[in-house]
Amino acid sequence: MDPHSLTSSVLILSLIVFLVTPKGVSGASFTFVNRCGYTVWPGILANAGSPSLDSTGFELPKDSSRSFQAPTGWSGRFWARTGCTFDGSGAGTCLTGDCGSGLMECNGLGAAPPVTLAEFTLGTGGQDFYDVSLVDGYNIPMIVEGNGGSGLCASTGCTTDLNRQCPSELRVGEGDACKSACEAFGSPEYCCSGAYSTPATCKPSVYSEMFKAACPRSYSYAYDDATSTFTCTGADYTVTFCPSSPSQKSSRDTTPATETNPMTGSTSQGSGSEPGLTYSGNGYGYSGSGYSSNTGYGYSGTGYSGSGSSSETGSGQAMLTDGSWLAGLAMGDSARTAASPFVLIASTIVCLLFSFLYL
Repeated sequence: MDPHSLTSSVLILSLIVFLVTPKGVSGASFTFVNRCGYTVWPGILANAGSPSLDSTGFELPKDSSRSFQAPTGWSGRFWARTGCTFDGSGAGTCLTGDCGSGLMECNGLGAAPPVTLAEFTLGTGGQDFYDVSLVDGYNIPMIVEGNGGSGLCASTGCTTDLNRQCPSELRVGEGDACKSACEAFGSPEYCCSGAYSTPATCKPSVYSEMFKAACPRSYSYAYDDATSTFTCTGADYTVTFCPSSPSQKSSRDTTPATETNPMTGSTSQGSGSEPGLTYSGNGYGYSGSGYSSNTGYGYSGTGYSGSGSSSETGSGQAMLTDGSWLAGLAMGDSARTAASPFVLIASTIVCLLFSFLYL
């Protein structure tokens, strides 16, 4: 074969591999969309061991969007800060979701509760895991949607304005946010700490059940995994604050997959719905044994610094270790990191093409 033909063949092969290789192997893009009637200031916290994205906090005016690229294996969380006042140098504070840096950039600091959180772990050649958590309370509506991925890729989040129905004992200010029972009372049974640090002992409270009824797809307490953790492969994600009209995809989606949940025991059945999001299937009551400590992925606790440390305070409030079991599932499970069928297809095409060229 002459050099010109060989060069052409290499270019063709490279194009084929590029076209059939799943997008997920190069990470994912996150697009933040603000449908609120006011400016929000999203915060971004990368988990321990994950690199920071291009920003850790920024201004997002109403009806605007901004995108970031995250590498394969990235894990972290997003939230919206509200009622912020920043000067020309970027110094200031926020009414809800403040990260305590005193700046628009959060610089490795997490959100002060109460706040609505979106949590992600991007798989390495396998599934991404994501959820929207109300375990640290609630400040504004939020939904997460996967675009262009394979698998269930269900939308999740909370489109209900919980500030309007927040009990007085959980209400912040004039209805600016709604605390979790753990944040409001600090007792172990609400915080899933101490003697209540396992799925067998920590059960949904009347307050977490209120959150769950309003937002069936969101985490409502530490061990609310079965109906709250979602998976997708090779997708880009859109995080929308105050979604005014969720897409048709949102209303078509069904329930999250539960086979990756490491808990043992049984689950109760439940169903529900909220505007733009539907839910039916496994409920959120657990029995049996499982975790030996309060490390459920949805439980965020207070005082995040991104250091990956875990502790409990005297009041019974707990702090989650950032390196959660979801990161292990997405990044270390051989079942998740096996060769993609797209790669196998590419290999077959390469072999066929070489056989044809040398006939």
